[in-house]
Amino acid sequence: MSITPSEKNQIGIVSSFSELVNTNFQGVMNAICWNRNLNGDFKEIVSELKLKENITEVTIEDLSSLQLSKNGHIAREIILNDIQLLSDFGALPSLNLLKNYERDEELDFFSTDVYSYHVDRSPIPTSTFLCTYYGAASDILPNEQAIQKILIPEIREKLKELHNGTEEEFETFLEEYYFDLHYQPKPNAKPINLGIGHLWRLAVDNPHQEVLPCIHRAPKENDGEYRLLLIC
Repeated sequence: MSITPSEKNQIGIVSSFSELVNTNFQGVMNAICWNRNLNGDFKEIVSELKLKENITEVTIEDLSSLQLSKNGHIAREIILNDIQLLSDFGALPSLNLLKNYERDEELDFFSTDVYSYHVDRSPIPTSTFLCTYYGAASDILPNEQAIQKILIPEIREKLKELHNGTEEEFETFLEEYYFDLHYQPKPNAKPINLGIGHLWRLAVDNPHQEVLPCIHRAPKENDGEYRLLLIC
């Protein structure tokens, strides 16, 4: 994966799973990439899997039962190995076949779905891991290139009207409904695409995190194409 000099500050590049999980986030670096050029036919796996819902979780049994070519078998072994590595680390990886995520259209001025730039939050020290094996890949955004949506005056005023309570209760309201997790790109912001086959670790907002959480979003899916995503 080639990154620009400006992206090097935010992204740490490693060459093994051990480095991925043992490298500390620091400074403005809140995303770490296990840079990989994977062999195997992941498209074949996607074509053999059955989409049951817009987001279908694929079990190890589902994956193992597929009748695949040699290149399809290579791709399957890579996925199974990634699942094993993450599970042994203590994570709970989920392999998803995705048509699309559910859209949040309840408020016309504020979307809280995963297509909106957002950060993840956890009450315990953790990270978000993800790898797109096939289909459109997610984007991240440097923190200085985004603004928290709740700090944009016109959006904040509309949220206050929606809440209609005290200022102290308002801050709790923003957290309870996850409004505070979402960001808007600044003019001329330059998203960084995470690419295919790389295993990423993103910083999460938690009480022990020493860096800013990584701002990211799900991509708009390519027409007629499913995504195959490992995430935890």
